[in-house]
Amino acid sequence: MPDTPTEPLVEYERIDGIVTLTLNRPDKLNAFSDELVGALADALRRFDIDAEAQVAIIQGRGRAFSSGADVHQRQLRKREEFEALGGPQGWGTNSFDLLTRAVNWKPVIAAAHGYVMGLALGIVLECDLIVAAAGTQFQVTETPRGLGGAKYWALLDFRGAASFGTEMALTGRFFTAEEAFEAGIVNRVAPEGQHLEVARALAAEVARNPPLSVRTTVRTRRWYLQRLVREAQFIAEPFRLYLSEDFQEAARAFTEKRPPGGFKGR
Repeated sequence: MPDTPTEPLVEYERIDGIVTLTLNRPDKLNAFSDELVGALADALRRFDIDAEAQVAIIQGRGRAFSSGADVHQRQLRKREEFEALGGPQGWGTNSFDLLTRAVNWKPVIAAAHGYVMGLALGIVLECDLIVAAAGTQFQVTETPRGLGGAKYWALLDFRGAASFGTEMALTGRFFTAEEAFEAGIVNRVAPEGQHLEVARALAAEVARNPPLSVRTTVRTRRWYLQRLVREAQFIAEPFRLYLSEDFQEAARAFTEKRPPGGFKGR
């Protein structure tokens, strides 16, 4: 069912040039519905054209940054919908290009805590800098869900995760903020409960520099990142994993809170 919130799905707050974007769907562990993806896109656009804003921080309200895609909405669509949309995402709500439609190319920092899974992991890895609270759990959920981890392998490899990133993309196991820091994936591991404070301090460091100087680096980084991820997605697209029996079984098993009944390789 579509979200009909009484409060904004993404809250926008600016203090001294630093914008905090808060994912506000805590009762669903900030799972990304089409509506939440759209709300985050709108908030990032607002940040991009906000003349008083220099750096943005994305965080999640509640127990997690985000548990990933809203399985009930995005992964239980009818086959005809998947074919029409070209994947689980709703029309116009693909999370991949959230950070590549900018005009002013301002830096974005992810402030992660709790769980960061699947689609949410992709958003975090696409951010320019990452702060994670101690004990944060990350997962390439798409691998055990049957959607494949090619995009996430590319994102992890771009951040220099090398063999560790390949292992995470192939096994789909959870990995911690501490492991991510050791592999060079995250920039800071904050004490538990202090991820936002540490992210704000990092944002203030960035904001002390001439804005155009910073934005040149941001635009260059995101151009190379986008090119790598698009190549990975182009290679994986012919498999159309979102139409496979394995994906359908994994999604049903998740919603029915049971182990998958056995994968068929098709």
